[in-house]
Amino acid sequence: MTRIIDWWDGLTRAQKWVFGIVLFAGIALSPLFKPGFIDTPGISFGGTMAQFAMVAIIAIGLNVVVGQAGLLDLGYVGFYAVGAYTVALLTSPESPWNQMSPQGILTTPWAWLACVPLAMAVTALSGLILGTPTLRLRGDYLAIVTLGFGEIIRLLADNLADVTNGPRGLNEVAFPHFREDAQHPEGVFSVANSSGDANYGTWWFWLGLILIVGILLLVGNLERSRVGRAWIAVREDEDAAEVMGVNAFKFKLWAFTIGAAIGGLSGALYAGQVQYVAPPTFNIINSMLFLCAVVLGGQGNKLGVILGAFIIVYLPNRLLGVHFLGIDMGNLKYLFFGLALVVLMIFRPQGLFPARQHLLTYARAARKLLRTQPTDTEPVK
Repeated sequence: MTRIIDWWDGLTRAQKWVFGIVLFAGIALSPLFKPGFIDTPGISFGGTMAQFAMVAIIAIGLNVVVGQAGLLDLGYVGFYAVGAYTVALLTSPESPWNQMSPQGILTTPWAWLACVPLAMAVTALSGLILGTPTLRLRGDYLAIVTLGFGEIIRLLADNLADVTNGPRGLNEVAFPHFREDAQHPEGVFSVANSSGDANYGTWWFWLGLILIVGILLLVGNLERSRVGRAWIAVREDEDAAEVMGVNAFKFKLWAFTIGAAIGGLSGALYAGQVQYVAPPTFNIINSMLFLCAVVLGGQGNKLGVILGAFIIVYLPNRLLGVHFLGIDMGNLKYLFFGLALVVLMIFRPQGLFPARQHLLTYARAARKLLRTQPTDTEPVK
């Protein structure tokens, strides 16, 4: 692992872009030309990759909160739920919010796409409302408050039966109607397109990849800006950052709001793909799995957390249907992840790809630049 990190750090920015484009193309085409050793025999590989894309978006958003700003958020699944329920309430025929006219409010083929920015805005607003009074807390106190927020959202969805349909959930959530023809009357994103390698899961995976690239560009620019440097300062030592003039509360609120919006985007993606939203999906266990992806991949490294998301999605699906001593190994995912975290904390506490390695790349470049500068005794040409 160290050799891989050192090799990556030694590449120039242009070389990283070239390698990233080739890798991205290979990943995008994997559902169509998948090698046998990476296939998931117990479940559609396209569906597995679609789930990976959703969790990767969640991991990037949670990494902004936990990895960049150093805020321990144990209830991030609440933002995921807000995004999913925003789309479901606006488009499901079972929702009272979509019963104000005979045809419903949003019934066009692109209703889902119209709801995505609304879901992100509503989720960002919820992050702003939650963060304003709570981000003055630190450490365990903040973790407990965010944990309570996640549970409150789930319990509200479970008990507000007149709005959310309670534990029965909301069906027939809108999805993009793209490439409708005789073979696919509702388009390729419909669950009816379940046969072949280019099934609905593969199309949702491709859409998720496009969103991941956009989010990575946004987050990458933020990391290299004054905002990103302020996040790192707050993460390392909040008191020292404030002494140096950094408004810690403002930048923590920025991180919380941006992370919430990204979580809402993933929730909207989930609602459209599954076309069904119910409270059990947004339990505390899933919130821990999202945090597990960030810890495994490396806090603060946006590419590392994507790898962590792939691990927590792919391994259980790969082991699904594999029996050992009469036990389905796919059902032991929590045991495996728990053991993996224990081993990781002992031997590599910063994760598989820690952010520190990325920062050292710039340190090497700076030293190389300084060596090439003329000394005081040398004439300047």
